[in-house]
Amino acid sequence: MKIRLAIVDDKNQNRLPLANRLMAKDDIDVVFTASDGKDFLDKAALNQPLDVVLMDVEMPVLNGIQTVSVAAGRYPATRFIMLTVFDDDDKIFEAIKAGACGYLLKDDSIQSIYQGIKEAVEIGGAPMSPGIARKVLALLSKATVEEKKTDEHPTEISEREMEILKLQVNGLEYKAIAEQLFISPNTVRKHIDNIYQKLHINSKAQAIRLAMKKRWV
Repeated sequence: MKIRLAIVDDKNQNRLPLANRLMAKDDIDVVFTASDGKDFLDKAALNQPLDVVLMDVEMPVLNGIQTVSVAAGRYPATRFIMLTVFDDDDKIFEAIKAGACGYLLKDDSIQSIYQGIKEAVEIGGAPMSPGIARKVLALLSKATVEEKKTDEHPTEISEREMEILKLQVNGLEYKAIAEQLFISPNTVRKHIDNIYQKLHINSKAQAIRLAMKKRWV
């Protein structure tokens, strides 16, 4: 049977050529393409479950990470692979936390993307571009050192700071946090700066790892 696939990307010049090249494979059926996360969720509700979804990260309306965090719960048998130009640590960690099984880059060859799709379906693999895999290993290797460091320093996080930290871990950006809490983005930024200082960390990825380890979220 063919692998049922969807491609989500806000740029026509990205998703349509990719769809055509993958449709040329005998065992791939591109069921539909979508221009953003909301478009994907709407179309997915009208179709039988998919095997794989190639998901862009940065999109209007609903970005890829937010979409995966919703869709992974609705469609547990579907494998979500991020396909993006972003290879920074925070995006990688957020995507994996949201439920993505793999993380590929748009400049990977079509054969690499195709093999990643098959790996995800046939062996339940976690396809990653080589550079991404190295970053993930680096994140994991740093985790133990960072966790030991934070354990050495008791933290005094206020209720508002904890509220903001939880919203950040859930994928909200400064503006969205500000709107939800009825405060300004600058106030959010100041709170996050204070949180990072108290936790002895300096990035969102570190904040997520620590919050998960401490079971704050």
